[in-house]
Amino acid sequence: MESTYLSTFLLVVDSGSMSEAARRLDLTPAAVAQQLQVLERELGGSLLQRVGRTVRPSEAGHRLVGHARAALDQLAHLKAVVAEDDTSIELRVGAINTALHSVLPDVLARLVKAHPQAKVQVRSALSSELYDALQRGELDVAVCLHPPYVLPKTLDWEMLREEPLVVLAPLRWAKRDPLELLRNEPLIRYDRSLGGGKEAERYLQRARIVPRERFELNSLAAIAMLVDKGLGVSLAPDAASPWWPGVRVARIPLPRKAQARRFGMAWQRASVRLRAIEQLLAQTRAAMPPRR
Repeated sequence: MESTYLSTFLLVVDSGSMSEAARRLDLTPAAVAQQLQVLERELGGSLLQRVGRTVRPSEAGHRLVGHARAALDQLAHLKAVVAEDDTSIELRVGAINTALHSVLPDVLARLVKAHPQAKVQVRSALSSELYDALQRGELDVAVCLHPPYVLPKTLDWEMLREEPLVVLAPLRWAKRDPLELLRNEPLIRYDRSLGGGKEAERYLQRARIVPRERFELNSLAAIAMLVDKGLGVSLAPDAASPWWPGVRVARIPLPRKAQARRFGMAWQRASVRLRAIEQLLAQTRAAMPPRR
């Protein structure tokens, strides 16, 4: 039996859709369906049933889910035991968009320099999606934001930096009052579906500011570039940029404090790849700029 077919089955169950599983696996829906048909023939029963536009596990599929996760965890453990030596590094890393466009390239460069044979798979998603993937055993590490709830005891977390809200403005406006900028200049808004964007919206409401909205984006790097071009100002987490040397923007502190977002790494405490995770964490600490 192909272990990848079990992984595909679990992904279909978790996403509720063959087409979504196919998208994540970079396969066609027909290829995903074929894998599941082979798995059903080998196991001798129907594993999924269609409900409208979604699919869900049959009774037999429900019974298989827990056993499949345990089998894949055990297989990952066996692979780690066989492959483990003083230099081998193999990791599945999830990262939020901000990390992908800032610290992660430097971290991976440091990791490869220290461990030339390192193999790392990188997946981009929202922090909430990365935590779900960690708990399902699909990732070894998540470089993400701390969630607004207490983490389960199965996960470890290390904060790398706090990112308070600041006003990002063109350098020529660096001496202007930040609230006056938010009231009078076009706003390049950080996506309100994200934690930092929600906190920015709450701040504007508390300050009774109705901004002149121009753009709304989910990329802090892109926001900084637009601000650098003089297209407006932004209220966003201070994740900007020792890693964006071509972008020159003023980062103006706010007169009223707002909740800072916490950026860091999370991983399974009982991971079979704990030694490799510790190596990645060490390189991440080294890559982070000094806290101001």
